[in-house]
Amino acid sequence: MVNVSFLNLNLERPTVLASGILGLTADSMRRVVESGAGAVTTKSFNTEGRKGHPNPSILPFRHGLLNAVGLSNPGVAEVIKEIKKFKAQCEAPIFASIFGRTIEEYGEVTQQLVEASPDLIEVNVSCPNVRSEFGTPFGDSPQDTAKVTEIVKKYAGNIPISVKLGPHGPGVGRMAKVCEDHGADALTLINTVGPGMLIDIDVRKPILSNKTGGVSGPAILPIAVKSVFEAYEQVRIPIIGTGGVTTAEDAIQMILAGATLIGIGSGVYYQGMEIFRKVNRGIQDYLTKYGFTSPAEIRGLAHE
Repeated sequence: MVNVSFLNLNLERPTVLASGILGLTADSMRRVVESGAGAVTTKSFNTEGRKGHPNPSILPFRHGLLNAVGLSNPGVAEVIKEIKKFKAQCEAPIFASIFGRTIEEYGEVTQQLVEASPDLIEVNVSCPNVRSEFGTPFGDSPQDTAKVTEIVKKYAGNIPISVKLGPHGPGVGRMAKVCEDHGADALTLINTVGPGMLIDIDVRKPILSNKTGGVSGPAILPIAVKSVFEAYEQVRIPIIGTGGVTTAEDAIQMILAGATLIGIGSGVYYQGMEIFRKVNRGIQDYLTKYGFTSPAEIRGLAHE
């Protein structure tokens, strides 16, 4: 068992279900914990909910996935019910991922969410597949990211917050420092990349109904590792490294770059929920092989 300390939490395992998959119901999240995850993250949600984009909205390709689900969710009131149900069934930490159409909505959803007492609030400011509707993501602007971080922190009370950034905008290192300076307790790096597009060569049109979608899966692992590495050099707050992790070797790269926890999302598509046990076991085998006793001992070693 690979224990890891993260903020005020002690996780039995360093792997976390990333936001976006299996994170809508208490029952599915409990099954993820039973499959080896140390914590779970809900699907991103806002105040009133959102229908999302019509199918086809998810497209596997040779190197990963294109995702244009479009932040579909039932709204904060329903998610609160599922978080409470999960906490009644399971002792593992649960992280609640929020988003807003406006800076003010981030504050509104946080004010309501605190009733459920999640262990962490993940602040999604970087989803690339709703750019056509919401405009440029808040996470591309230092000023907007600072304002979102401040308003969520204001209403979160004693619940820690982690800002989820993408690799775009003025640079991950700079944006990480903005988040830390304005109250973030942690960072989640990275969100999906893009948006990207694939075209059906027979009908000669984009395949996704939304035309474009966020790129995830193995293709973005090098970008995620580089982002964690860059942010680790700029901030002192812990990092949840996520993006393209499908093996223990991928996860170990994230830890060596500076991640405290490892988020796994699209990896579930490739290997099922068993991926959490496989990655946990692989991390433990690596530590044993090289004479380490915990992930903390290898965190950031790639910088030395």
